[in-house]
Amino acid sequence: MLAVVAAASAIFLWLASCENDEKDIRLLTQKVDSREEGVDIQSVLSQDGKLRAKLKAPLMYRYSTDTQMVEFPKTLHCDFFNDSLVRETWLDCKYGKYYEQLNKVYLRDSVVVINIKGDTLRTPDLWWDQNTRLFYTDQYAEYRGANKLINGGKGMVATQDLSSITFKYPTGVIKGTENGDFTK
Repeated sequence: MLAVVAAASAIFLWLASCENDEKDIRLLTQKVDSREEGVDIQSVLSQDGKLRAKLKAPLMYRYSTDTQMVEFPKTLHCDFFNDSLVRETWLDCKYGKYYEQLNKVYLRDSVVVINIKGDTLRTPDLWWDQNTRLFYTDQYAEYRGANKLINGGKGMVATQDLSSITFKYPTGVIKGTENGDFTK
C-alpha cells in the first residue's frame, strides 16, 4: 500500500511540475519591439550606386517591428541630388518618418521644399517616394516661384526638383505677358 501511495504522490508531483504559469507563458511568447536611438544623425542615401540624398537630424529612433521604420521627432534637413551629384532641392520639416520596406518618407509640421532656382513649396504634410522621386500630399500646398503663387486646396504631386507640379483644385496668380504667354 505504501508503494501505491508513493507512486501516486510521484505522479501528482510530476503533473503539477508540468503546469506552466500564465504569466511565464506571456513573457516567453509576447511580441517584443525594439528601438534604437541615435543623436546628431548624418545619413547618406544612394540608389543604383548614385548619391540621392543627405539627411541631417538631431534625433532618430529606429523601430524593429512588423513595419521597419525610422522616426525623426525633432526636425530634419535633407538635400536631394540629381544624377550629376548637384544639389537640386533641399527640404526642412519638424517631423519625419521613413518606412524602409515602402521606400517612402512621411514629413509633417512646417514642411518646406526649395529648389536651386529658389522656388518654394510649403505644406503641413508631405510624402516623398524614393523610387519615383516624387513629392505628394492630399493637404493644402503653396508654391511660390518667380512671378507666380499657386495654392492647391486639396493637394499636389511634384517632381523632386519641383520642375513639374500638378495641383488638385488650384487657385493663384501667375504673371503673364500681353500676348497671353506666361513669364518664367
